[in-house]
Amino acid sequence: MEIKEHHKCVIIGSGPAGYTAAIYAARADMSPVMITGMQPGGQLMDTTEVDNFPGYPEGITGPVMMEDLKKQAERFDTEVRSGFVTEVDFSGPVHKIQVENGDWVSADSVIISTGASAKWLGLESELRLRDAGGGVSACAVCDGFFYRGKDVAIVGAGDTAAEEATYLAKLCNKVYMIVRRDEFRASKAMQHRVEKAENIEVIFNSETVEVLGDEYVVGAKIKNNVTNEEGTLKIDGFFVAIGHKPNTDIFKNWLKMDDVGYLLNKPGTAQTNVDGVFVSGDAADKTYRQAITAAGTGCMAALDAERYLASKGIH
Repeated sequence: MEIKEHHKCVIIGSGPAGYTAAIYAARADMSPVMITGMQPGGQLMDTTEVDNFPGYPEGITGPVMMEDLKKQAERFDTEVRSGFVTEVDFSGPVHKIQVENGDWVSADSVIISTGASAKWLGLESELRLRDAGGGVSACAVCDGFFYRGKDVAIVGAGDTAAEEATYLAKLCNKVYMIVRRDEFRASKAMQHRVEKAENIEVIFNSETVEVLGDEYVVGAKIKNNVTNEEGTLKIDGFFVAIGHKPNTDIFKNWLKMDDVGYLLNKPGTAQTNVDGVFVSGDAADKTYRQAITAAGTGCMAALDAERYLASKGIH
C-alpha cells in the first residue's frame, strides 16, 4: 500500500468528542487531522435545541453548536477534512487509515470518535417529524424537559426504554410505553420502577403504525399485533428507545469491543487494546451518551495521545 502522507495524530469522526480532542491535540502541537465521517458533527446535527450543555445560558441548536466547536478546533490549526474512513490497519507501530477515495494516510496516534447511531422504527412519519424537529426524539434525557406537563409515548422494552420512561414520568403528565411483545426485556428492577410510576401506562403487544402530525407530533396510531385492532394515542412527543448501534464496524479486526460493538477502553483511560489508538465519545459509551460526557472523553483521549507520543519521543 502506498502511504500518501503521515501525521502525528488523526482523529476519525467529529461531534463533541472529536472536536474537543482536536482542540486539545492542536493546542499540544500535535497538528491533528480530522476526518469528519458520514455525519459531520454527529448525532447533535439531528438535535434542534440543546439546553443542557454548560456555557449556553439561552440554549443553542445542535448544528450551531457543532459549527462553534469546529471553528474553535480550526482556530488552533486542526485540519478538518470532510469524508469518511473505509478501512484501517493497526498492525504496526505506525497506524494506517484509508479514506473513501482509496488513499492511505499514516499516523503515530489515532483518536476514534465515530459515535453511535440511534435505531429508528423506520416509519416515514417518524423520520419526517424527527428531521423537522417536530417532537420525535431518541433521547429522553436530552429532550424530555420540553414536554413538562404533557403527554408522550416511548417505544421500547429494554432497560434503556424503562429508564427513559421513568425519567419522562417525573416531567410529563402521562407516559405511554409501547412494547412490541407481551413482556419486557428490561431487568426486573427496571420493570418494578415502571410499574411503580402511576402515570406510565404500558401497552403490550403493540406496534406503531404512524406518528401523527404535519409539523409537530399530535398523536400516534398503534396496532395490537395479536388482535390487529388499531387505536390512537393523543401525544405531544414521541420517543424511540430501541437501542443504538456504535459506528465501529471498520475496527472489528483490530480493537476489542463488546457484543454490540462498543469499543472497550482500559478503565480510567481512553486507551484501546492497541498502543497509540484511543477512543472517545459514544463509540465507547453506552451508559451516558451525552454531549458533555463525549466532550470530556475527547479531552481524555487527546491528553492520553499526547502522553503516548511524548513516551515515544515524537514531538
